[in-house]
Amino acid sequence: MNETQLEDFEARIHARLDELAEHSALGTEAQAVVELDQQAVGRLSRMDALQNQAMAKAQQANRDIETRRLLVALTRIKDGEFGYCEDCGEEIPEGRLNLDPAASKCVSCASG
Repeated sequence: MNETQLEDFEARIHARLDELAEHSALGTEAQAVVELDQQAVGRLSRMDALQNQAMAKAQQANRDIETRRLLVALTRIKDGEFGYCEDCGEEIPEGRLNLDPAASKCVSCASG
């Protein structure tokens, strides 16, 4: 992989990290403790609020996992290991990296 391609992947990773941070900031309020609102309809409103809170927490967990994977990919770029399978050392196809820049294994090692 040439230097231009690596710079492109690095820029895409940074853009995605910024996007994830923005979504995390927006989702903070949705994860807050659900307050009991005596004015609301009752149990169903509270159940909806609790369900929304649980979904917001699950989405945040997924964002955290993706963020960690992308940070590892940036480290792999710096170390000159980006684009190579961490198990067998073979080059990861560019198409796979285009779909998931955080991919650290070739298709064979990832499926086996």
